[in-house]
Amino acid sequence: MAIPLVNLKRQHEALRNAIDTAIAEVVNRGDYILGNAVHAFEQEFAQYCEVKHCIGVGSGLDAITLTLKGLGIGRGDEVITQANTFIATALAIHHAGATPVLVDHNPQTYNLDPKQLISAITNKTKAIMPVHLYGQPSQMDTISAIAAEHGLLVIEDAAQAHGARFQGQRCGSFGQAACFSFYPGKNLGALGDGGAIVTNDDDLAYWLRSARNYGSKSKYEHMIPGYNCRLDTIQAAVLRVKLQHLDIWNDTRRQLAARYMDVLEGTHVVLPTTIDDAEHVYHLFVVRCGNRDEVIEALKNEEIFAGVHYPQPIHTQDAMRRICIVPRPLTNTESYCNELLSLPLCPYITGREIDMIAAIVARVAEPAKSIALQEK
Repeated sequence: MAIPLVNLKRQHEALRNAIDTAIAEVVNRGDYILGNAVHAFEQEFAQYCEVKHCIGVGSGLDAITLTLKGLGIGRGDEVITQANTFIATALAIHHAGATPVLVDHNPQTYNLDPKQLISAITNKTKAIMPVHLYGQPSQMDTISAIAAEHGLLVIEDAAQAHGARFQGQRCGSFGQAACFSFYPGKNLGALGDGGAIVTNDDDLAYWLRSARNYGSKSKYEHMIPGYNCRLDTIQAAVLRVKLQHLDIWNDTRRQLAARYMDVLEGTHVVLPTTIDDAEHVYHLFVVRCGNRDEVIEALKNEEIFAGVHYPQPIHTQDAMRRICIVPRPLTNTESYCNELLSLPLCPYITGREIDMIAAIVARVAEPAKSIALQEK
């Protein structure tokens, strides 16, 4: 049987009855736009993230774009983020009218390297946007301290970190706001696109609720020139079902990641590193090796489908190469992208399947060529 990167079929089979019931309730009510399930999910996810407000939107890209606009960030402003994230992080900064400033990642954690921040700050910098990449929290104590010292906002890109904690605090509760994606493969995923912003800022939350719905305070009363960026009621209903399982799923992910670590210890692959005080939720299990494409092909031959996150850096993409600012060489980002390999991981993969995957990887993988960079 084929092993996908994320086995959404197994997940859905386990929750089919509960999801079918939740969808049927929406259909019976007919409240497809900003219905009861949206408001209920927003309350539940805000409580889960240990913040005051959650505003459901159409995607993770919508979440970041609207948050930046709601915080008054736009033309002439700069937002610092890491270069090795998904392009949506930088696209949102651009769509808000600001300029993405890309810095390199920590060679051990793949998250934004706080040491890169100081030299990237200018008089145009308005915010820092750390990404909790692969499900590991960024070093929020250091990043928050640098932001406070320079009077900058902190906006968390938490699209891969549903449920993660740093120093006991939920990711999503550190900055002025945090942005989540509910793309189906996420730790908390819908049956289509979806996203949310969480915040303790009352004014921002009020603006976002209006902005996502054509700038409307009440029907046909439009206070600002808004957008159509609403979380669908059916998706919210599905997310309510899945949210009940998120902590258990995250625990399972950590156990499965530990199994990968055990069986791949001593092989040629570079294994993930977790920072102190972090509760990693392993949205992805990412390793590195020198012959990544050969390993992918060897796995594919056995109907095992790994992934690459991400094969081409943002600043080299045609869409962004003339838009982003790169203050310093992105050595780690550019060298690691040819070696990164995401192995199949989800709460419904079995230990036996992990052992089989690891055996192939161990047999085929060659040492990472950029290993010296990681050890510095």
